[in-house]
Amino acid sequence: MSEFVLETQGLGITFGGLKALQNLNLQLNKNDLYGLIGPNGAGKTTVFNLLTGVYKPTSGKVFLNGKEITGLSQESINRHGIARTFQNIRLFNNMSVIRNVLVGLHNRSQFHCSALSSMLHTPHYYENERLMRERAKELLRIFDLEDLRNELACSLPYGQQRKLEIARALATNPCLLLLDEPAAGMNPQETAELMNTIRFVRDEFDLTVLLIEHDMSLVSGICDRVTVLNFGTELTHGQTSKVLSDPEVVRAYLGDD
Repeated sequence: MSEFVLETQGLGITFGGLKALQNLNLQLNKNDLYGLIGPNGAGKTTVFNLLTGVYKPTSGKVFLNGKEITGLSQESINRHGIARTFQNIRLFNNMSVIRNVLVGLHNRSQFHCSALSSMLHTPHYYENERLMRERAKELLRIFDLEDLRNELACSLPYGQQRKLEIARALATNPCLLLLDEPAAGMNPQETAELMNTIRFVRDEFDLTVLLIEHDMSLVSGICDRVTVLNFGTELTHGQTSKVLSDPEVVRAYLGDD
């Protein structure tokens, strides 16, 4: 069995004649804070879509804790232990803060109720609802959102919406958390707070974290290792400080001049 939480072998996808991603080989250890970086259009979000079942790969394989999950449905992959956030925040804006988290909890087997129990509102149904709400409040408390639990998600400031999206992802009880540009739109103070939050979440939930980010101060401050993509192929990978000082990486971001 593989020792890696996440491993991809020759992962790739082609749209028509366009090779959006080619031969990606990732190896993430337990509790890694790992960065996936590269200029716009490099294929980073495509990787997340492949890992979470939005796209089906045309080549290669994906393994989670040694078990192949290549080509499974989004729901099945989530149940296996991968959760994600999005580059553009995707919340249920007209639902309350706590309801957004409860949506994530509904995907966990421990909180399942039979259709009959739900229809008849049996004691088991009410106990299940109570346990779910308590768990949701625990998750919101981590992000200082518990007092806002009855507010509409759309009423939260941008930074708090980002935190809510992470809380909802954690509600599914993942072993691997994918964060797609979590610092996008944040000011320096919010970014610093986010870095502390990501570290805390990794340690508190015993998670592995893979993040896409353009803010190099966040990447250098939080990621142990990174992989750099450029035009759908891996440019390099390794220790963050060495990779970010690589002339080829600088050239990919800034151009030859």
